[in-house]
Amino acid sequence: MTGPGLPPGIVIAAPSSGSGKTLLTLGLLRHFRDEGVAVASAKVGPDYIDPGFHAAAGGRACPNLDLWAMRRETLASALAASAEGAALIVCEGVMGLFDGAGLDEGSTAEAARIFGWPVVLVVDASAQGASASALVGGFARHRADVTVAGVVFNRTGSRRHADILRAAMAADHPDIPVLGCVPRLDGLRLPERHLGLVQAGEHGDLDAFLAAAARTVADHVDTAMLRSLARPTGATGGAAGAPPVPPLGHKIAVARDRAFSFSYPHLLDGWRTAGAEIALFSPLADEAPPADADAVYLPGGYPELHAGRLAANGAFLAGLRAAVAMGRTVFGECGGYMVLGRELTDAEGVRHPMAGLLPVATSFARRKLHLGYRRAVVADAGPLGPAGTILRGHEFHYATIAAEGLEEGLDAPLFHVSNAQGQYLGALGRRRGNVLGSFIHLIDREDSAA
Repeated sequence: MTGPGLPPGIVIAAPSSGSGKTLLTLGLLRHFRDEGVAVASAKVGPDYIDPGFHAAAGGRACPNLDLWAMRRETLASALAASAEGAALIVCEGVMGLFDGAGLDEGSTAEAARIFGWPVVLVVDASAQGASASALVGGFARHRADVTVAGVVFNRTGSRRHADILRAAMAADHPDIPVLGCVPRLDGLRLPERHLGLVQAGEHGDLDAFLAAAARTVADHVDTAMLRSLARPTGATGGAAGAPPVPPLGHKIAVARDRAFSFSYPHLLDGWRTAGAEIALFSPLADEAPPADADAVYLPGGYPELHAGRLAANGAFLAGLRAAVAMGRTVFGECGGYMVLGRELTDAEGVRHPMAGLLPVATSFARRKLHLGYRRAVVADAGPLGPAGTILRGHEFHYATIAAEGLEEGLDAPLFHVSNAQGQYLGALGRRRGNVLGSFIHLIDREDSAA
């Protein structure tokens, strides 16, 4: 059964992170776009940054397909919205093909199974010859319900190296075509920072980079054969249901700039579908939330890179405090949570006063990675739903709590949280009246029957 109106698709996966699947995906998206193919894209997992590059390369918004955190109806609506009118879907996987929250829950392999898409495996062959064929064979045989339909060898050396790889595959796995051998290109790299790639909007000459990636793919990959491997997109099932996260208000002011860029399109679309109006504003430009908004949402991003500027932006901070004084809901996630706190210490140890609306101080002076899926149960009834409402999300940050407290009668924890393995992590986040926040990036609500 195919999803209504959805084009065929294919998954770009790899044995491990760092194999080059993002570069190949971007090159394919720009190449197909240049060839006049209406190509849509998707990204498996809770990644904020790769979808921005996908959108720049392919020319349309890229949804996240998070198999652990998202309900089937959320997956279906997110994919349908982005793939309308497209002739092909190119989906980039996450980590290694079978890596997920558990054995493979939430993995690229699970996405391939659910959507019925075949896998193109991107293998870093820089330190392998014929042995790469055995690796491909292992991945191809690992699960009968996941089809490895082709392979691209990346970071190859000489023509002799490529010939060895092709010969080994022809002898061992004649049913798995080698779609290309891409040479090692040290000049074709994307800059990185502590949370991954530098955002697409901050790339110095992104269009030139994407053009070079497209030329590389066109020169070294059989793109016509790759496209021919795409298969019909299976229906994910489930009618449109409740929005992923309850709308915070009728008109929601959403911070959007380089400091606050981590907002999921499917979450904002869910609010719009539920009848809410979204009004964007820029804290970095010292803009206050619109005065007529009855809720404010500060998503995650990189406020630690702009802490001094944010601390000096009086109109923005005064606007937040005014919204609170008028009884508006103000909600911050990760970076937004830090800005709602009392102060933020940057990586150089400089302390910057923040909005002072929640009893928390955060620091990057001593970084510690916090990473993983989160199952968050709402502690008390409020803007995120009745007590006991279950939301799913993801935590990924290096900030540490320098100080936090609960003033009796004023503050309460926001969530009771466990990880993907069901281990209880404690009461996380803070709520003071109509101000609430946590380090968790919310993705979707959990089915009541789950």
